[in-house]
Amino acid sequence: MTATLEETGEEALQRPPAEVRHADELAALRAADDDPRPPGWQLSLRAARRFIVGDERAGITRKFVGNVSLVERALVTLATNRGLMLVGEPGTAKSLLSELIAAAVSGSSALTVQGGAATTEDQIKYSWNYALLVSEGPSARSLVPAPMLRGMAEGRIVRFEEITRCPLEVQDCLLSLLSDRVITIPELDGPQGLVFARQGFNVIATANTRDRGVNEMSAALKRRFNFETVLPIADFDTELGLVEAEAAALLRQSGVEPPPRRDVLEVLVGTFRELRGTAAQGERMSTVMSTAEAVSVAHAVGVRAWFLRGEPGSAADVVACLAGTAAKDSPEDLARLRRFLAQEAPRRSGPQWQALHEARHLLAD
Repeated sequence: MTATLEETGEEALQRPPAEVRHADELAALRAADDDPRPPGWQLSLRAARRFIVGDERAGITRKFVGNVSLVERALVTLATNRGLMLVGEPGTAKSLLSELIAAAVSGSSALTVQGGAATTEDQIKYSWNYALLVSEGPSARSLVPAPMLRGMAEGRIVRFEEITRCPLEVQDCLLSLLSDRVITIPELDGPQGLVFARQGFNVIATANTRDRGVNEMSAALKRRFNFETVLPIADFDTELGLVEAEAAALLRQSGVEPPPRRDVLEVLVGTFRELRGTAAQGERMSTVMSTAEAVSVAHAVGVRAWFLRGEPGSAADVVACLAGTAAKDSPEDLARLRRFLAQEAPRRSGPQWQALHEARHLLAD
């Protein structure tokens, strides 16, 4: 039997959606929001920006570490009824940003299409309850709305993740939808056969720059979107603080008592940034050494150390957990990582860098 949210409680969920995680902040912003709002929006642009980038004086936490002007441009795009396309390297928080924007604008981030090779037009627009379809024929009762139809009918933001991983013919089903703002259901007669977009509806799509060429978007579809590039975090201290906060939250959720050691995280984040920097020297890693991957490794380091030895993670744990993230199945990446641990790590100052170098033998083959 499946337990309901009320029975399990929010704390039992591995990752509640943004509107649940930050329900108190959203409620406080709505209550104090006297600024003009675009039609169909639950918050004004200024309040939505504060929800995403934070406001210490109002007790609003910062949820997206990135350029504030990027957030502003994204919100303005959605208010002008242009679709928003977030592009960038994997792990640069494109999906997080789209989730936060949807939660601020619509109060819900749940209307999501996950793009992939197996995605069909039915999963985007609508399908049918075939038992009812056979017994009653086409009717509003037998119609099963997918995220796009629901978003248009309810006036909400729809998120389309990894759009370039979908076949071209599936991508292009968005063309008339984004232009005419209507979904036609030929099987239904009269007004029921047309679903017009209500105020507040729009689309946020994401695409990884490393997926370009997989199913490159048509020029016609590109014209329906404004493109914004989400870049990796440039500042070391900002990235370190984000990794520390996110890893600490994940470790608490995993039942790990001690927080991550900051000196160990400094080595971890420094290693990721150095390996990212090899691209400028012609040694680009096939794996994206993103902030999200750094958080994943920090989480694994803490779990390994606590449940195997009953202590916080060390630089040796970092080495032991790096291969599956930094190298994956690429021998060239593994060789680059070995060179870094053997040649570059001992040049850095600090005991944890030396410990990282001395633990290089723990790197899995």
